[in-house]
Amino acid sequence: MSRYLDVAAAQMGPVARDEPRSSAVRRMITLMREARARGADLVVYPELALTTFFPRWVIDDESELDAFFETEMPGRETAPLFEESARLGISFYLGYAELVREGSEKRRFNTSIFVDGTGTIAAKYRKVHLPGHDEPQAGRTFQHLEKRYFRTGDLGFPVWHACGGLMGMCLCNDRRWPETYRVMGLQGVELIMLGYNTPVHHTGYEAVDALAGFHNHLSVQAGAYQNATWVVATAKGGTEEGSEMIAQSAIVAPSGEIVAMASTRGDEVITARCDLDLGRFYRETIFDFERHREPSAYGLIVERKGARPPDA
Repeated sequence: MSRYLDVAAAQMGPVARDEPRSSAVRRMITLMREARARGADLVVYPELALTTFFPRWVIDDESELDAFFETEMPGRETAPLFEESARLGISFYLGYAELVREGSEKRRFNTSIFVDGTGTIAAKYRKVHLPGHDEPQAGRTFQHLEKRYFRTGDLGFPVWHACGGLMGMCLCNDRRWPETYRVMGLQGVELIMLGYNTPVHHTGYEAVDALAGFHNHLSVQAGAYQNATWVVATAKGGTEEGSEMIAQSAIVAPSGEIVAMASTRGDEVITARCDLDLGRFYRETIFDFERHREPSAYGLIVERKGARPPDA
């Protein structure tokens, strides 16, 4: 018997530096309503969906930097999105910049949350694989300073029961690392929600940047296939404050096939009916970890190189 979940990727076009959160939230509500009208029970938004991708700039003023972060969720400006979720009975994933104050200390994370169909936060994730640099790089038109503005995520890669299946989350650069998918795959994940903001010229090497779109889908399709899971990958695209973003939002099946893909670089909803039992066929055959995976051998390989073996 199949377990179907109708999902939507709600791609967003550029968010200007001076665009208020209330405007971004109105756009997201419009996308949510369209997703629901098309039968979706879950809608996935991009990474840092509420603001422009501010790590492209050097920001030394503390109050200016803080203005890009959320200190509560939902807050006054984001509450309407939660209210609409409850009204429509639709779950959603949202990426945003999180500021945690503990006394005089500030901790900043690149965060995503899963909100269930009652408008209640049911899970949180903080980005683990931070790209870029912690100091400005000479000669770059746009910086990539996630390491400067965010701490490494401290919540791991948990999975949880929701929407009739086992769900997981990650963010942007996490998708390039096989460990991201494998940690969740070992827990039996059936659908991973992924938001991203990827500049076309993020590495500074023309030959690599020219393949940004190819590498985007390659990473997601490989992760989905090798771990027998659906992945809903949602971008912010277009030209944002002069920086080109790749878009290419896609819904990928456990087979590794793209079953839906955005055709624009702006606000757009794509949907797919996901059979959560589809991954079972791969987990019981090619990727039966219990029968075919050999973690004991990995330690031998690493030990020969003088490094510490990974946990089995």
